[in-house]
Amino acid sequence: MTSPPTGPGPRPEHRRSLVAGLLIGMAVMAAADEIVFHQLLGWHHFYDRSTTGVGLLSDGLLHTAELLALVAGSFLSADLLRHGVLAAAHLRAGLFLGLGLFQVFDGIVDHKVLRVHQIRYGVDVTPYDWAWNLSGLVLLLIGSALTVRAARRNTTGPRR
Repeated sequence: MTSPPTGPGPRPEHRRSLVAGLLIGMAVMAAADEIVFHQLLGWHHFYDRSTTGVGLLSDGLLHTAELLALVAGSFLSADLLRHGVLAAAHLRAGLFLGLGLFQVFDGIVDHKVLRVHQIRYGVDVTPYDWAWNLSGLVLLLIGSALTVRAARRNTTGPRR
C-alpha cells in the first residue's frame, strides 16, 4: 500500500502562467480586430499602404501569427494544468494584459507611428482613436491590477 505524498504539492508557476495568458490575450484581441474590422466591417487591412492584394496577404500573415500565439498559449496552459502548476490568477492577469497590449500597440504603433493602417478611412478618426486606445488602456489597467492582486496572494497565501 502506498502512502499519500506528504508535504506541499508542486509549486504554481506564476511567470509561465502569466506568459500563457499574455499569448492567449494578444491572440484573442488580434482575432477580434481582424474578424470585426478587417472582415465584417471591411474598414481596413493590416497593411493598407499598397494594393488590395498586399492588404489581404498582410491580413493572412496577421491571422497566422494570431493562431500561432493562440496555440502556443493554449499548449502552455494545458501543460501547466497537466502538471498541476497552473496559477489561474496569473493566467487571468496575463489574459487582460495581452488584450490591452495588443490594442494599445496597434493603436499607437501601427496606427500612428508606422501608419500601416488607420481604423477607418474617409472620416475623422479622432473618436475612433480615442475609443480604441482608451479601451486598450482600461484592459491594461485591469490586467495590471490583477497582476498585483495575484502577486499579493503569492506572499500572503490564498484568501477565502
